[in-house]
Amino acid sequence: MYAYDPSEWSDLFVAAAGASAALAGLLFVAVSINLEQIIGSKGLPERALEAVILLVAVLVVSIACLIPGQSQGVLGVELFAITALLGFAVLKPIRAVPAEPPRGWLVSRWALRLTGTLPLIVGAISVMIGDGGGLYWIAAGIVFATVSAIANAWVLLVEILR
Repeated sequence: MYAYDPSEWSDLFVAAAGASAALAGLLFVAVSINLEQIIGSKGLPERALEAVILLVAVLVVSIACLIPGQSQGVLGVELFAITALLGFAVLKPIRAVPAEPPRGWLVSRWALRLTGTLPLIVGAISVMIGDGGGLYWIAAGIVFATVSAIANAWVLLVEILR
């Protein structure tokens, strides 16, 4: 069954691991370019951390899925542990916010957080129980987490200068 056999998805996981590692490195460069502005602005250091966490989660999920010979149950537990840590780190309440954040600011932050984490968590549970779409959720989570991290990086690199 394709939805639960990570060997059928190895090309995706290799590509995701390489891309997320490269993007994380580029994110560190982007943050270092605007470090003073990021540190001096409420909410931006957390946004940088969130972007790094999302990319590292994609990397670790991809590596876990590339481990040969593990059973579906073991993979499901690994993915659940990884994504539970991701969820805890990323979905915690936003602490450092502007005094009166615009509604769009809050909506965009939570949209990026939720789309970058929930598909991975649902996928982990699906793989663990062997029903509900399995690795298709993980693939969606990889895409959304990567897009969310890139959106955060865009804010840190370009929007901060406006």
